[in-house]
Amino acid sequence: MKFIKFLLVGIFFGIVLVKSEAVSWYRIYEMFRFQSFHMYGIIGTAIASGILFLQISKKVNIKSIQGVHIFVPKKEDGFARYIIGGAIFGLGWALVGSCPGPMYILLGTGVYSMIIVIAAAVVGTFIYGVLKNKLPH
Repeated sequence: MKFIKFLLVGIFFGIVLVKSEAVSWYRIYEMFRFQSFHMYGIIGTAIASGILFLQISKKVNIKSIQGVHIFVPKKEDGFARYIIGGAIFGLGWALVGSCPGPMYILLGTGVYSMIIVIAAAVVGTFIYGVLKNKLPH
């Protein structure tokens, strides 16, 4: 019962993504073929909103639910890992037609083939966890 608010926000977020067609395979296909601005507009709006929220939180000293100041830690240097990781993520997104968040939304909308995709994502995450210390970071 304690986490019902998170479930409700997740359901609302899923509805927004479905209604905005952000989980549509066709819209994702258009984006990767550079045929439509639709998905770039959604992603750009999310980035702009995130930047705005972080800047406001810095100025006003907004705290989290636990009472801790919100901040973004510095990332380690490493151009190659971001390029390689981004390329793998993008290829998976293009092949599957969905990024990790909308996989669950698509499953909820009745696209039951997403069970295979979710299972593959879990296996891939497990393999990464096993090989993490051997990979260049």
